Amino acid sequence: MFDSLTNKLTDLFSKLRGKGRLTEQDVTAGLREIRMALLEADVHYKVAKELTERIKERAIGEEVLGSLTPGQQVIKIVRDELTATMGGERAPLDLSRSPSVILLVGLQGSGKTTSAAKLAIRLKKEGRKPMLIAADIYRPAAVDQLETLGKDADVPVFSLAGRQPADIVAQGLDWAQTHLRDVVIVDTAGRLQIDEDMMAEVDEIARVAKPSEILLVADAMTGQEAVNIASAFHDRLGLTGAILTKLDGDARGGAALSIRHLSGCPIKFVGTGEKLSGLEPFHPQRMAERILGMGDVLTLIEQAEQTLDQGKAEDLAQKLRKNQFSLQDFLEQLEEMQKLGPLSSILEKLPGAAKLKNAAVSEEESETKRTVAILRSMTLEERLNASIIGGSRKKRIARGSGTQVRDVNRVLARFAEAKRALKMLGGRRGKGKNPLDAMGLSS
Repeated sequence: MFDSLTNKLTDLFSKLRGKGRLTEQDVTAGLREIRMALLEADVHYKVAKELTERIKERAIGEEVLGSLTPGQQVIKIVRDELTATMGGERAPLDLSRSPSVILLVGLQGSGKTTSAAKLAIRLKKEGRKPMLIAADIYRPAAVDQLETLGKDADVPVFSLAGRQPADIVAQGLDWAQTHLRDVVIVDTAGRLQIDEDMMAEVDEIARVAKPSEILLVADAMTGQEAVNIASAFHDRLGLTGAILTKLDGDARGGAALSIRHLSGCPIKFVGTGEKLSGLEPFHPQRMAERILGMGDVLTLIEQAEQTLDQGKAEDLAQKLRKNQFSLQDFLEQLEEMQKLGPLSSILEKLPGAAKLKNAAVSEEESETKRTVAILRSMTLEERLNASIIGGSRKKRIARGSGTQVRDVNRVLARFAEAKRALKMLGGRRGKGKNPLDAMGLSS
């Protein structure tokens, strides 16, 4: 996300940092580039104009021109103003009632149904007992889709055939009370465009449900139109927040910078990818730093803590100490890492790594997928004892994984190399020496 904007701002700030002293002309020229970069990223022209004016007001003064590090000061000002434009502070969900009702609204195709399941999984991990209500009776297979997602998420889904949405929601809330569910997420119907029938139906559902949260689910790839949609829903329903979906698929991402400022509706979550784990809380400052190429290590750490299996990590540590690392362990670790999402999404959260997201990263992701396919094509016996894998087994593994024998040989060679390195490190430990000696890092 924001690839184009991040690259242009990073290049601009590199130029500014290279100057020992900035003049007013330098700042003005830099702001012109920032404004053009924002407009090309599909940021609304009013937001781009007001944002650059606020930056200019702070930048042309002693804060920057009299600073010993003017380039760094400009970056700080841009980060602060980007953060303010996106809302300043994280806007949490209001879950003070029991059950708390979260009403999801939006146009058809924005990702409401998938977002409902993603949100349920996130709340479940936080110790809540969520349930889903299928109130979209118009889109073919909408109820079936929500029930399938609910099953995958291990979250109950309430639905009724042949009933109107408001009645379905009313009975679903009774079910929630009876079964002690403390959060109810309502998936409503969307339309291809905003119309009076759609708004009247959502109004009626809101009257019945009395939601503590009304969240607009908006497709970030619609660009500035997402702002218009948010404003229309907010004027009619009084939105409490928004979920921006497909942000990872939009290199521009201007909607994220425009919605809060123009509609007054805070972004609460962003959806990335199709996996049910792909929903991140929206932190304005972290997003601003990500846009500026500073990374977002805190979000990456939180994602790892929620996603990765601590027990498997501890088991792996024990096996490494005993030199018992096998292809099975290798497969499990690759699968754990894949839970964090594509390598490109991990890189964008690392400081200064935005420029690395290129063809080499795509090739590395493809190589990882090939490796996992090869390992899964092996029997458990082969993964536990790689020494039994001979020529005929390699041919079978290659056929099963849709690869070549040379690809299987490459995986086995890399694994053997890793085992030798681990054995050497373990041997150094066994002699009571500093384990950093094995890597030549001790003093």
